[in-house]
Amino acid sequence: MEGITDFGPGVLAAIGSTPLVELQRIVPTGSARILAKLEWANPTGSMKDRMALAAINGAAERGEIRPGDTVVEYTAGTTGISLALVCAAKGYKLHVVFSDAFSNEKRRTMEALGAIVEDVPSDQGRITEKLIKAMIARAGEVSTLPGHWPCDQLNNHDAINGYLPLGEEIWHQSGGRVDALVQSVGTAHSIHGAARALRSHQPRLHVIAVEPAESAVLSGGPTGSHRIEGIGIGFIPPLWEPQEVDVVDQVSSEEAADMARRLAREEGIFAGTSSGGNVVAALRAAKRLGPEATVATVMVDSGLRYLSTGLYG
Repeated sequence: MEGITDFGPGVLAAIGSTPLVELQRIVPTGSARILAKLEWANPTGSMKDRMALAAINGAAERGEIRPGDTVVEYTAGTTGISLALVCAAKGYKLHVVFSDAFSNEKRRTMEALGAIVEDVPSDQGRITEKLIKAMIARAGEVSTLPGHWPCDQLNNHDAINGYLPLGEEIWHQSGGRVDALVQSVGTAHSIHGAARALRSHQPRLHVIAVEPAESAVLSGGPTGSHRIEGIGIGFIPPLWEPQEVDVVDQVSSEEAADMARRLAREEGIFAGTSSGGNVVAALRAAKRLGPEATVATVMVDSGLRYLSTGLYG
């Protein structure tokens, strides 16, 4: 309409302010309502845009990187794509350490955004502690080159701040009614950042972390291989704060994949396996808490990233 201007300076202005919707068809009668934050509405289709922008801005403000420098990161792809977007928009290069254990869509997207993508081979496509640690080690080697800066997402404190707005948005969009937060754990930044913001409004917030049942290290179990991309790194994340979490729920790779497919068919929500795992755990929490409560969870990224994996084949 004439006279209306509503735009921001470049693509990074589109990060955040994603929709919050109530699940309608898969929540049984007598359970709490479940609200899903559609993080695939961010520019690259995932919540990781938030942490990538916070991490790069923090490093730039401290003078750790300058335009033309190369950012280095190990990634299952989602963080890599978000960093590729931010680096392209801000004039940095990006070197990503990746693996064939993760989807080809992620590889192609990072390359399309200008990233150099280097592979560490997996053991028959399995996500294991050994693989993640080999990726971390290789990224550390690359980071020693002149003009290269290690983002090091597992140890990056700026990344947590990137998720404070996620919690604030959930609170205000829900009308100030959130009793529980359910979120899967990779680096642990998103669960801690969002919970911290929500607890500033609701001190009694019940926080539920989700991890792969096959590699339930947060629960004290043994490390193992699984197929839920982006979470369950096989060891305790360095910035994990167990005192900030009330329950750790375990969801199998099969349960997460089945729920992702149900979300697409029954709710029209097209997301990846970590999002499916979130909803499995959210349904369990909703049953326990009852119809007067509200459970919030996160649709981490888009199902478009998993078309080659067999999830939707």
